[in-house]
Amino acid sequence: MAESITQRRPLTGWDKPELDLSNAQWQSGSNGLGDVQIAFVEGFIAMRNSGRPESPSLIFTPAEWGAFVSGAREGDFDLT
Repeated sequence: MAESITQRRPLTGWDKPELDLSNAQWQSGSNGLGDVQIAFVEGFIAMRNSGRPESPSLIFTPAEWGAFVSGAREGDFDLT
């Protein structure tokens, strides 16, 4: 039997606001070659799977985004 989530609760210590991403200007994270899209909303960076835009988005502060991108450039993440 498949489970479904009916209500999401914020994580303890979660310091990011609930962002309204409904009007976000999504951009390809890899010039249209990959599955990741990003949007800049209210000082945060949102990242989602372009193949499943209804799925939850990851939200980064600018510092977190910088660390993520730096790690990806160093090979810590496989973005393909």
